[in-house]
Amino acid sequence: MKNIALLMLLSLFTQALIAEEQMELSNGVTSSGELLLQLSSLPEVKLGYTGRFSFPFLQGEGPLTKDNNIGLALTAEISPISFNGIAEAVWTPIAFFQLAAGGRIGSGWNLELFGSEIYGIGLNRPNAEGKAENNGQALDGLLWKVQTGGALQFDLAALYPGEWNHVVARSYHEINYKGYTRAAAGESWYFENDDGENCNGFNYYGNFLAGYQMPIFLNMVAFLTEMDLYLYDTPNRDKWGDDKIRWTFSGVFNFVITKQINLTLIAQCRTRKNYQESNWQDLYYRNRTIDNSSPLHLEFYRIAAAFTYTWNL
Repeated sequence: MKNIALLMLLSLFTQALIAEEQMELSNGVTSSGELLLQLSSLPEVKLGYTGRFSFPFLQGEGPLTKDNNIGLALTAEISPISFNGIAEAVWTPIAFFQLAAGGRIGSGWNLELFGSEIYGIGLNRPNAEGKAENNGQALDGLLWKVQTGGALQFDLAALYPGEWNHVVARSYHEINYKGYTRAAAGESWYFENDDGENCNGFNYYGNFLAGYQMPIFLNMVAFLTEMDLYLYDTPNRDKWGDDKIRWTFSGVFNFVITKQINLTLIAQCRTRKNYQESNWQDLYYRNRTIDNSSPLHLEFYRIAAAFTYTWNL
């Protein structure tokens, strides 16, 4: 979940920025390249390249169907602890609705930085003292994911044309399956220095964005809400709160530096669990007991920045 907000938003913004120029180039297939650099206040950085292709499909004469298409995005990305290959196809059968399907495959390694270890891969297992312990070696398995989802989207300017009338909203929901080839059923694992609470199985992810686009340097201000829920079952999962929805709230500010260069700044907060144990941070997560009287609290997560350079292929 670490980069979902950035990738989703950058995809949305970048396609909006290049759409007009691409339509001028061709009434048929269009393509573009995108170089992405992600940074944040956490010890994380990622560099990626995406090739985007748009194919006209079942286009009509009316305003709701004239731009119908299938979009394909192929991405290669690398960070100091991982690399991934990502593919996604998005079908737009009508202006306000999209269907998406895709997947990711990659691997990782662990890195020691300033005396602490950053986990890119590995099983999360309890040691003899009941504390979390990473069991993983560089490139010891594949981390993969497949997903399918749908989105509803709205732009007030479609009803009331005008460059200052872009009040926009988008809601996306997906079911995905994530896996780590070393993990047996019910074993938890790390991915890109997350909490290590993943298991092979199905998950739900959804988000809702509401914002305002402007024809100036600061071309969008938006608020994004994300939700993530494990759908697989583990025995006594309610004891440590595995059945709780994880929420992330983001303020989004998008800047158009040039037609090709884009900057997105995101300030994020997220919910975290409250536990009964005073030393919960030292314990393997399944050895914790959630405080059911006050199960969640909201805390600052990170400030993130993403630079995008886009060009026509």
